[in-house]
Amino acid sequence: MYAVIKTGGKQYKVTAGDVLEVERINFKGDDPTLTLTPLFVVDDSGNAISGADKLAGYKVGVKVVGDTKGDKITVFKYRNKSGYASKTGHRQQYSLIEITSIGSEKAQKETAKKSDAGDSDSVEK
Repeated sequence: MYAVIKTGGKQYKVTAGDVLEVERINFKGDDPTLTLTPLFVVDDSGNAISGADKLAGYKVGVKVVGDTKGDKITVFKYRNKSGYASKTGHRQQYSLIEITSIGSEKAQKETAKKSDAGDSDSVEK
């Protein structure tokens, strides 16, 4: 299963477990998890799901791993015979994100229930 998400004005094809470098994401609070609504989803059987009404129940779970910076870019402007020269630089801020889950909310809840039920059975009394 994979999905196409949009963040920072760019689109990314992601699967569960991917780690991406995207434009800086500012989030509030101590919890570094976010949910994004996908633009396009292809499930395990190969069915493509698109359209806002069909994708309303689908979510992509994202965990912000950390922040990083891109390469330094030097900008030099020069005008011949006028005495004009300007030198500046830029370094883009990025966030590292990990895709934790892709799917419908209903499927994610069922998976969570199964894992909770499995954990309780494995505990000896």
